This record gives sequence, C-alpha cells and structure tokens, in this order.
Amino acid sequence: MAERERREVLKALGAGALAASGAFTLARGARAATPELRYPPERGAQLRFLRWKRFVQGDEDQWLANTRKFTELTGVTVHVESVSLEDLPSKAAMAADVGAGPDIVMGGFGQPQLYPDKCLDLTELANDLADRYGGWYDSVKAYCMTEGRWIALGMAFPTSCVVYRKSMVQAAGFSEIPRDLPGFLKLCRALKARGTPAGFALGNAAGDANSWCHWLVWSHGGRLADEHDRVAINSRQTVAALEYARELYPTFVPGTLSWLDPSNNKAFLAGQIALTYNGISIYYVAQTSADPALRAIAADMQHAHFPVGPVGRPTELSPFTCAWVFHYTPYPNAAREYLRFMLERQQYEAWQRASLGYFAQTLRAYESDPIWTEDPKRTPFRDGPSMTLHPGYAGKEGVASAACLADFILVNMVAEAATGQLSPQAAAARAEMRARRYYKT
Repeated sequence: MAERERREVLKALGAGALAASGAFTLARGARAATPELRYPPERGAQLRFLRWKRFVQGDEDQWLANTRKFTELTGVTVHVESVSLEDLPSKAAMAADVGAGPDIVMGGFGQPQLYPDKCLDLTELANDLADRYGGWYDSVKAYCMTEGRWIALGMAFPTSCVVYRKSMVQAAGFSEIPRDLPGFLKLCRALKARGTPAGFALGNAAGDANSWCHWLVWSHGGRLADEHDRVAINSRQTVAALEYARELYPTFVPGTLSWLDPSNNKAFLAGQIALTYNGISIYYVAQTSADPALRAIAADMQHAHFPVGPVGRPTELSPFTCAWVFHYTPYPNAAREYLRFMLERQQYEAWQRASLGYFAQTLRAYESDPIWTEDPKRTPFRDGPSMTLHPGYAGKEGVASAACLADFILVNMVAEAATGQLSPQAAAARAEMRARRYYKT
C-alpha cells in the first residue's frame, strides 16, 4: 500500500470510528467537534504483540479478527503471541530488562508498574479516549498511571463474581447469595453438609486466588498499605479476616490449596462444587457446549457479587488487563494506533460480544452495550469495574504493590491461616515482613 493511500485509509478509519461513537459523545457533552487523534504508522512497520492465552475462545477469535482488520486498513502486520497467564510476567520482565522482544504486551493487574521507565508515554491517547468514551474508571487510572503520565491503557476487566448452582443453593435453604459475611459462611456450611461444597483457589492463581483473598481482607477493613503507602497488613482487621478464613476453609472441596486459575472452572463443570468465584468463562463454556449435561449446568447457573463486610461497601478485586508499549519499539506510532483501533467502539464491542461478556469495560461508555442486559446472568459482570479496588489499596499502585501481588503475599497469608499452617496473628506478621522488603519500610 502506497504511503498516500495509507494516510487516506487512516483518515477514513478515524472518521468511521468517530461517527460510531458520536451519539455517546454528544450525550456526554464531550468534544464532538475535535478531530479524532490518529497515529500514522511508520513506513514498513511491523508489530509483535504478547498477550495471555485466552480463557474463552471468542476472545481470541475476535482479537485476531480485529487485528486482521487493522492490518488490512493500515498495512501494518501484527504478530500475536499468546502464552499462559503464569508465564507472561516473566516474559515481559525479561523483555523490559534486555530491551528487546514484543513491542506491545497485554498483561495483568499493575504489571507495567514494575518497570514504568521502560514504557512508552500513552498520555495523549489515554486522554483522547477518555474524552470520547465517557472516561476511565478510577481503578484503571491507579493501574495505568505513574507520576501523572499514562504508561499503559486499560483494556478490560475480566470481572469475577460468585458463580453458583441455583438449585444447590436453594436445596441448602437459601434463595440467593447472602449479602453479609455471617450469612455467606452459613450458606457454605450448608452446601458442604449436603455434599455440594464451595471451592476457592488458594494456590498461586494470579486471577482467582488474588481476587477472592483481597476481597476477604478488604471486607473486614484490612489492607496491604495505608494512604501514605506504609505497610499496614498486620492489623486487627486483617486478623479478623484470617479468623473468618479459618472457618470458611473447611467448607471447601479438598485440594484448593494447590488450585491454579483453571482449577475451579474444571471442578465446577465436573459437578464437584456448587459455588466459586470466577469470571464468566465457566458460564461461557457451559452455555456454548454441545454437551447437554453442560448446557443443563448453564441453565442452573447464576452470578452475584460477594457479600459486603463490616466496612459497609463493596470491596472487590476483579482481574484487570492493560496494554503497554516498550520504549525500545522502532514503531511507536504503529503501536499507539493499534491500541487506539482496538479500543474504538466498533472493535471493542465486537470483542465483548464474541466473549459473551468475559471482558467488562475500562471506558464507561461501554456499560451501555446490550451484551450486559440481553441475558440477565451477565449483568453482574458489567458492574464489576465500578466496584473494584486495586491491589495497592489504600495506597497507590506502584512498583511495591505490583511486586507484592506478583509474590502472592496476601494469597499466601490467607492460605497459611485458613489451613492452620500458621495462626492468623503469625500469618499477618509474616505477610508484613515480606511486604516491607518491597515497600522498603
């Protein structure tokens, strides 16, 4: 494609995306008359994109379809490599260290905060998208910004919810998931007594274990760090959370201490558990399966948010994925344009729909996607981004909090106390010692 033709295609692409988002922009009073920001790719640009391996097939299929569309429109070839969620952090860290590898990475939580100076500044693009699509959620800003600049863009929240078999919860004497902690414990005990236990990951599961363990601590008022970024994990609130974990753990199916992210999915679909905490991937697999037994499970499934603890408000941690561009890329314009293209309404909502709601939005405009209301079982996943905190709460997201998450400090603390390896007090003290190494206090 000649350079002049490429510029014309990019101009048409930008106009089309702006028209698609025009109604929302006008409704929000945003800068509708301002031309859309575009980044004409460098001549001969090629991109390497590293991401985590899909948990639902529609995610990967649509991402690749959108990528092919980008290549057709711009002439920029994008080589997409997918690796396991557990392997991605080390691959990205090595690329940051040696200054070579993928141009763009899509990873989890606050991963780019581990090497903020190695990330390309995306502030201009982030502000433009925010202006046209209703703004970013607060937690997205916490993950993706450092010292006032955007080092990454929020791509999605693979929101987690309580996933349960409605018939089994009803058989245990409950019409829905209780909204208080004592009631939730009572439900889990009743499920265990009927041979239909709960199951939550307590292994080093980057998504599932981190999500529910943070909720557990936060719901009691515990937190890794305070507002001044001082380590605060060793507190009476944390101890109270760990004492609750000791009561909850006996209601779990055996083996959760070694569970990784795929484990609860498999246990739920095998009928081994009645309740867990996960993204919509379990429902996706059951609903799209040709197996009548799995489709029957989908019909019996329901989703809800975790109970609210003594703090009196939701304190959830939904998994989060963001994308960043390494400074060493020879094609910074092409990389920015690729991310812009993937976050525009036409591509983004197609990605959400193909994954049946596995990806909740990072830009508020996409709350209005009909994917969330045409099947009421998906609706709770839409609301996750507005309810989630970030791992460094109540401090900031940065190198220290990202390192603590990567080292599974909070997850290990909950596992040690829940299983009786350590007393709640000893587990909290050990977590404090480990966290101080990263916070350097």
